This record gives sequence, C-alpha cells and structure tokens, in this order.
Amino acid sequence: MHWRFSSPNFYEGPLPGAPEEDSYADVCGARIRYRVSGSGPAVVLLHGYASSLDAWDDVVPALSARHQVIAVDLKGFGYSSRGAGDYSPAAQARIVVALLDHLRLPRAAIVGHSWGASVALATSLAVPQRISRVALYDAWVYEDQLPAWMVLARADGIGEWMFGWSGHGHVERTMPIAYYDRRRITSDRVRRVEQLLELPGSKAAALATLRAQKFRRQEQRYGELSQPVLLLWGKEDCISTLPVAYRLMRQLRHAELKVYPRCGHFPMVEALEESNRDLAGFLEVEVEAAQADALGSELKRRRAP
Repeated sequence: MHWRFSSPNFYEGPLPGAPEEDSYADVCGARIRYRVSGSGPAVVLLHGYASSLDAWDDVVPALSARHQVIAVDLKGFGYSSRGAGDYSPAAQARIVVALLDHLRLPRAAIVGHSWGASVALATSLAVPQRISRVALYDAWVYEDQLPAWMVLARADGIGEWMFGWSGHGHVERTMPIAYYDRRRITSDRVRRVEQLLELPGSKAAALATLRAQKFRRQEQRYGELSQPVLLLWGKEDCISTLPVAYRLMRQLRHAELKVYPRCGHFPMVEALEESNRDLAGFLEVEVEAAQADALGSELKRRRAP
C-alpha cells in the first residue's frame, strides 16, 4: 500500500463538487449545507462524526410526508465549510440555532446520530424552548466513550501526525467495526465517505472536532432536559455500546429506549424499517399538536364577528 503524508490544514474556500441542488446558509462564520424536504412540523437531522447529511437518505422519506425535514452538514463535514475555529458541540449547536433562525423556524424536533447526538443535546440544553422532542441514535455523548487513540490524538503534534497519513483503502478497512452485517458495506457507501474525507480541510476539521469532544461539563447536565427523548440503539454496536444507552436512560428524565437486534452503529441502515417506524411514531405527537393548533385557530376565525 502506498501511504502519503499531508499536514492537516483548514480550508476557507468553496469546496469542489458541492451539490448545487442543495441549500447553503452563511451562519456563525461558516457556510452550512442543508437539505429541506416535505412540510409540517420541523425536524432537524444531525449526522455523526466523519459523516454527512447523506446518512439520512433512507430516513427522510419516512418523515417528509408529515414533517418539514432539515438534514444538515455540520461544520467541517459533508459540504459545509472547513475553516478554523471552535468545533465543540456547543459551537455546532450555535450553528444549528442560527440555521433555525435563518429558516424562520421558532421550534423543531431534533435527531442526532453518534457524535451528532452530542450536538443535539447541546442544542436542547442551550435553547430548550425551541426544541420540542429529541431522538438519539447510538449516542456518543460521554467523555469516557473516547477510545485510547482519540485521547492520544488530542496531543499537539501527535494528532497532526496521526491524521496527516492517509492511504487507499483506509475507510474500507475501518468501516466494518460500525456494522453487524458486513454485507451492508457496499462499494458505493465506501466511495461516498472517501470522497468527502478527501475534500480540502477535512483532516483538520476532523482533528479539531475530535479535540473538542470534551463532554464532562455537558454530560453533567443531561438530567436537566425536560423534552421527551427517544433512544434508538443497535444491540451489537461496539462503537457506542448498549450500556451507554442504559446509562443515558438513567440520567434523562423522560426517555424511552428502542433496541434493534443484529444491528451495529447504524440503525438507520441495518434496522431501517423498524427504526423509521419508531422515529415516525415518536414524532407523530408534533403532527397531532400542529393539527390541533390549526383547528383551534380556524374555530376562532369562524367565531370572530
């Protein structure tokens, strides 16, 4: 295998190949890619580490018939910008709130996968009045979840050395840990991830995000959440293991847990039908509330002199 080293550097310019059919917003000093589908009560979808809004491609159709679905590329990932700055969950949460403002959405449900769950929780804690419900897939939200190599990469110089090396086949070799059924690892899935990670600034953004995964203060506040929370978890996940789900359940005030057998870190792939059904059912309350509000407004209008 041929390996090459390139120093991880941030990138401020436009990204090559950015899809023109998607939408982009300049918020909090970053250019954020997002995709809106459907109509109804708003739902924001946040991907995991080293991923993109494409992770939700098979989830969006299950929601968009009754919801306005906003899938987001968080700063540093997908086709969102990769400039220098704060990559902490709190900073990403500020971007999410700014995007809600940009879209003139006073309130939304929020869904996060893996590391994106930490951003979903940070958003819910920062602006609880604007987040109606929270759904978390295989959440990565505790400091002690970080493996040794991630902790090591936080050190100056070591992280740059680790992230600076790249070689053909790296994604294909590391992706199996995320899946129970290795047949899910298609060449197209590998290619899409590789293409995004090869965009300029990706290594620097990924390293900055890793170094900002310091959850100690945030994780002490999870018990403050008043919103209903749905946890969706792969039983065989070896990245964010099932005991993490039980730990989070004990800490949250209003949470329920759905566990999917023969499923790893991606229930939206390996347990697609079941997890889509559970998520849609959890969010249906928002649709019913919106319909009740609309009916009440119509009755008031008819009674007005």
